Amino acid sequence: MPGKGKQGKSRGKSGGKKQKKPEVDILSPAAMLNLYYIAHNVADCLHLRGFRWPGAPKSKKGKNKT
Repeated sequence: MPGKGKQGKSRGKSGGKKQKKPEVDILSPAAMLNLYYIAHNVADCLHLRGFRWPGAPKSKKGKNKT
């Protein structure tokens, strides 16, 4: 029967060239405003921006807060 089920190849991510991420200024006014709302202190600010201290435990993404 035509029109039933999946047809053709899936349209997922292509395995070709990887796009380069643009360089982002973490000290820009927009970034600072965002940081103001998400960080609670200086250590939290640095942790969220990727400056982790040596020996810090790895955080799990999608961790439930219950």
